[in-house]
Amino acid sequence: MVSLGQKVGAVPAFALLAFTAPIFAQSNAPIDPDATAQGDVSVTIYNNNQALVQDIRQLNIQRGRSRIEFPDVSARIRPETVSFAARGAGIIEQNFDFDLLTPTKLMEKAIGQTITLVRTNPATGKETRERATVLSTAGGVVVKIGDRIEVLRDDGLPVRAVFDRVPSNLRARPTLSVTVQSDTAGTRPASIRYLTPQLGWSADYVALYDEAKSTIDMQGWVTLTNNTGTTFHNADTLLVAGSPGQGAGRRSSRGRGPVRPGTETANREQLGDFYLYPISGRTTIANNQTKQVSFMDVQGVPAKKTYSRAIGWLSSDSSPINVASSLSFSSSSEGGLGDALPAGTVRFYQRDQEGTPQFIGENGIGHTPMGSELTLKTGDAFDIFLQAEVEKRDKISKGEYERTARYRVIKDGVEVERIEAERRVDYYRTTMRYTLTNAKNTPVDVVLYQGGLDRGWWSRDFRISSEDVVGEQLNAGTRKYTIPVPANGKRVVRVTFETRY
Repeated sequence: MVSLGQKVGAVPAFALLAFTAPIFAQSNAPIDPDATAQGDVSVTIYNNNQALVQDIRQLNIQRGRSRIEFPDVSARIRPETVSFAARGAGIIEQNFDFDLLTPTKLMEKAIGQTITLVRTNPATGKETRERATVLSTAGGVVVKIGDRIEVLRDDGLPVRAVFDRVPSNLRARPTLSVTVQSDTAGTRPASIRYLTPQLGWSADYVALYDEAKSTIDMQGWVTLTNNTGTTFHNADTLLVAGSPGQGAGRRSSRGRGPVRPGTETANREQLGDFYLYPISGRTTIANNQTKQVSFMDVQGVPAKKTYSRAIGWLSSDSSPINVASSLSFSSSSEGGLGDALPAGTVRFYQRDQEGTPQFIGENGIGHTPMGSELTLKTGDAFDIFLQAEVEKRDKISKGEYERTARYRVIKDGVEVERIEAERRVDYYRTTMRYTLTNAKNTPVDVVLYQGGLDRGWWSRDFRISSEDVVGEQLNAGTRKYTIPVPANGKRVVRVTFETRY
């Protein structure tokens, strides 16, 4: 006999709170949490929350046609990806039994069958038993007891449901079964390989910044997350930094922090266009568990703090705005981390006066090649502000009509109409004023990015007629200024642009 001792999904709590008997009444032996039917397990985990599981088991396969069961596969297995291999045996059919033995399923499968309801008197402890036919579990349990129909109510009385047997189509563990044709009999290795979602990994980085030395100490952690419904025991684990395509609409991982991509090849094994990160030694990846494993520990990497702000074209701040505080470092082999960095989150710490590391900010990165230059924002600077203002903007000439645009209307391959239009061009002289303040007791350099200079084909002929600090043109639309600001001081910088529209 089998009794139900847990809450059953949509079944009212009243009937199940006191279901205390074990599921398998005929077995009183304690369940070994490490017991598994798995064999030699290898798991390859990708960044797109997907994993490849390979499981080799020693099985006694009969000659001729027989059915083989593989318990303890992932409950999220993709059955269409399963492959089976055993010497001298070929697969004919496969089935995945995903209807797991749960209180809800056990009651649902009992519809139309007779069970035993055991009620316990809270005052005397006396039990009374009644045979009942389960009629429905939709929104609650409806049973027929003798000539009456009863809905089990939440009346606070301890109730236990006892089942005569476990339905054959319910499994205590996720099970894959295959029907094979074998030309020999005997024990031999049999392997299955399949893909499963809900087993993924990401990288997390912990960086300790030393401002006096301008260095960081970086630790890299792999975070494994298993929500497959199955524990993978003593698995040989390999991580792939990449997301193999799964059809249209999938997009690759993209960087979230400013990165100048490197051109160095990391000293790691590659699989196609992906880097491999093997986990040292075998590990058990428990279901509903997050596990962290170290894969990087580098000390004394050169790093510097930078302050910056990007300004849009004709932006005029009503009040000063904090500049961004960032940390810059390299992943190169010379003077850097010396490795390719899987996508993840970098968290920065800095020691206070007592030597205790304190959190100062975090930022995300995408898959980053070795040799890259990273500048990751940690937050807004408390003491440093920048106010950008359009100090003056004048039309310096009415201009002339130019840039005649010609349009042709073609119908059935023949030009039927030609339209000529002229666009008037206006010329402007714009002076931007940038006011920077620094309340720190040390001088700082603030990097200012003036953007929006490239407005389109009609306005690319802009000129810098004067600038208090010599700028660097990064591209057609952005000019960079590195502005020294004195300690406990203020600096005003003006730049004059001449543009046409």
